[in-house]
Amino acid sequence: MRRCLVLTSFALLGLAGPAFAQAVAEKQPVKLRVLMPFANAELTVDGTDTKKTGTIRNFASPPVAPGRDYAYTLSAVWRPNNYTTVTRTRKVTVRPGEEVDADLRQADEKNPDKIVIRYVPTPPDVVDAMLKLAGVGANDVVYDLGCGDGRIVVAAASRFKAKRGVGVDLDPERVKESKENARAEKVENKVEIRQGDVLDIKDLSEATVVALYMSDALNLRLRPILQKTLKPGSRVVSHRFTMGDWKPLETKTITGKDGDTYEIHLWKIGE
Repeated sequence: MRRCLVLTSFALLGLAGPAFAQAVAEKQPVKLRVLMPFANAELTVDGTDTKKTGTIRNFASPPVAPGRDYAYTLSAVWRPNNYTTVTRTRKVTVRPGEEVDADLRQADEKNPDKIVIRYVPTPPDVVDAMLKLAGVGANDVVYDLGCGDGRIVVAAASRFKAKRGVGVDLDPERVKESKENARAEKVENKVEIRQGDVLDIKDLSEATVVALYMSDALNLRLRPILQKTLKPGSRVVSHRFTMGDWKPLETKTITGKDGDTYEIHLWKIGE
């Protein structure tokens, strides 16, 4: 059943005919109390921005007909830093006259958060340091999750002579750019670029090396897939971000050609 939302109030669902006359005296508002993860998180109801702030947000509709359920989709959006956007969505069902709590404070494994990372390229000399730390060579299949312009898998195939490279990115512009870069380096026959959400990947067993540069939160979400599906001896190399209590086998701090300092981390499956 569809509804319209105007600012912070639920609009009255129209009724007609005998059902309207019968229900007029019994109408009651639909009430929601939304518990937010952060006071400044943005909240939408059925895709409409509510403009409210605070960790508790209350909503009440005009009186509506009883005896039926009203379903709403709530989405909280926040930015823990200047390169990450997190969206948490819940569906709630409310009956007129009842107040229902919609708790968006905690993540739900059955309905995981969507995390989008703004593209920040890894400098070429840091790319080389990552691939050296991972020991990439002619027998390796290198995956880069969140590949951006494809520079890691292109470098793996061209300069490190990897057997194959696979890049995955959500942004179609980055996918296009990655393919152009592979062609420019004449490794398009060795590099595959896929458009998609890295969090939808269920199996990485083909990879012998996985490269990452996204966020701590995304690394933690990917960690079970890495540990479960990569073969023993496979390597995971990450620019900057770690994996919680899964400690790196090796961490290196390097000074780039730009003068900045970078940390890169290495894990091996089974070690």
